[in-house]
Amino acid sequence: MATVVSLAQQPGPPSRRALDKLKTLVGEDLAEVNDVILARMHSRVPLIPELAGHIIAAGGKRLRPLIMLACARMCGYAGSRHVKLAACVEFIHTATLLHDDVVDDSGLRRGNATANAVWGNQASVLVGDFLFSRAFQLMVEDGSLRVLDILSSASAVIAEGEILQLLTTNDTATTEDAYLEVISAKTAALFSAAARLGAVVADRPRMEEEALESFGRNLGIAFQLADDVLDYSAHEVTLGKAVGDDFREGKITLPIVLAFRRGVDEERAFWKRTLEDGARTDADIGQAIAYLDARGALADTLERARHYGAKARDALGIFPESEVKRILLDVVDFCVDRAH
Repeated sequence: MATVVSLAQQPGPPSRRALDKLKTLVGEDLAEVNDVILARMHSRVPLIPELAGHIIAAGGKRLRPLIMLACARMCGYAGSRHVKLAACVEFIHTATLLHDDVVDDSGLRRGNATANAVWGNQASVLVGDFLFSRAFQLMVEDGSLRVLDILSSASAVIAEGEILQLLTTNDTATTEDAYLEVISAKTAALFSAAARLGAVVADRPRMEEEALESFGRNLGIAFQLADDVLDYSAHEVTLGKAVGDDFREGKITLPIVLAFRRGVDEERAFWKRTLEDGARTDADIGQAIAYLDARGALADTLERARHYGAKARDALGIFPESEVKRILLDVVDFCVDRAH
């Protein structure tokens, strides 16, 4: 059976220090989350823990469950409900990754072969469904209709975001507003739910719930916009997937939206040929990056990420100063600055 890698602090570059501090701060809770993940991955069907363990053990930042654990601590929560709910958040996220890789026909995630590349699309989709089911079991065990409402609603919104992205794939007429709608649903919804649950389990006032919802939503948007930049500027070892994968998959992300809108006819013809018609060559990724740079699309996408990061930081303003709040503010910077 595949196993989940240790969630203990790992050495890393300076840009990861905020995340490492957060993992250290909530380390005991995070270890319990890992135990729940291992236990709930178990099945009498051997392929399920094997395939699920493959993607979970691949690493990743564990950002969404970390956000929930940290927000619960910032709200003064001293119980144990947050552990199972953080595992629930990670299961939802992992299930969406399995489904995403099938839809995108991806072969690499975090530097490792994707589950669909190893076991095939059918197994990946079905194990993703299994993880969604496990997530809902954990919600029911928690016993709160409020929690069930927040997480089930987030799951529905994520699915809508995936479908919206499918509709915009290869469509160079996609607007900036339309793209922001996609990532607000596809990425930010789970960040938002995870953060909000920190206040819910602590039984904090509605104002604090809404502040954490805003924090998570804006952090999620900033995180995704930084990812959009990374896809055209990072080394494969940093990104965990091949550079230019979004381009090769015909995805319309914000840098493309901006470059297409600002480009001359020759550039727009290039984007239509490579993204709409799918007539791409290996050399086209270099030309794509050149056009993105020439039109300031990567720099401006990063500026937008900073804008949403600032909104996330502002949302924490109602909370008193504390170590966990300071680290969460630093995590916002990490999510944006990793695109440098």
